[in-house]
Amino acid sequence: MIGAKPRRMLITGGNAGIGLALAKKLAGRHQLLLSGRKPHADVADLIPAGAAYVVADQSDPQASAQALVDGVRELGWDGLDNAVLNAGLGMAAVDGIDTTEAIRRTLDVNLAAAIAQARALYPLLEKTKGTLTFVGSVAHKGSATIPAYAASKAGLQGLARALRSEWSGRVSVQIVHPGPTKTEIHDKAGYDPGPMRALFLDVGDVAKMMASAIATRRSPVTVSWVRYLNGGAFTGRRL
Repeated sequence: MIGAKPRRMLITGGNAGIGLALAKKLAGRHQLLLSGRKPHADVADLIPAGAAYVVADQSDPQASAQALVDGVRELGWDGLDNAVLNAGLGMAAVDGIDTTEAIRRTLDVNLAAAIAQARALYPLLEKTKGTLTFVGSVAHKGSATIPAYAASKAGLQGLARALRSEWSGRVSVQIVHPGPTKTEIHDKAGYDPGPMRALFLDVGDVAKMMASAIATRRSPVTVSWVRYLNGGAFTGRRL
C-alpha cells in the first residue's frame, strides 16, 4: 500500500513555494532531501525539521545533477523512492519578447537541469522501481506573458512522455501541472497578475493535491480549480 512506510524522497526547489509546501506536508512521514540555490544557513529556519538539504544551482544543469546525487549518497541512501523535480523560475517578457539571456537561463533552470537530473537519478530510482515526478505548469499550453517559461514547461511535458515510455517497468515517470498558485514566483518573475491573484489556489491546497497525484503515478495530472472543487485537496490517495 502506497504511503504504508516511510519513503526516501528528493524535492528540488524545496526551500520555497510549492516545493516547500509539499515538503511540509510530507515531513514526519517520509525521509526528505530538499535542494535549492541558497546556502543552507539562509533557509534552515524555513525547511521542516528533520529534512536534509543540499545546494544545487540549476543554472548549471550538470553540476546541479551531480550535487543531488552527492546529497543522496551523503545521507547513506542506496536508492530513491521518489524524486520530485520541482525547481524552476520564470521571467516576464517585455511586450511578449524575452531577452536572449532570459531564454537561456529559463531553459537551463527549467528544462536542461531536469534532463540532466533525471538521467543522473535514474540508477537510484531504478533500484526501488521508484517514481520520477516533473512539476510542469498549465502554462505549458502557452502564455503570452511568459513565453520562454511556457516553452520550458512544454519541453518537460514532452520529456515526461518520452521517459514514461522508455523507462516503463523500471521507473514510473509522471508530470504534474499546477495551475496559478499563491507563491512568490510571479513577483520574482516581474509579473503582476493584478486582481487575478485573488483567484489563485492556496499553496497548501496545491501541495495536498500534488501529493495525491504523485501517489497515483498517473500522468499527466493537472492541479487546478476543477480538481480542487471536486475535493482534490481533501480526498484521493495518501502519499
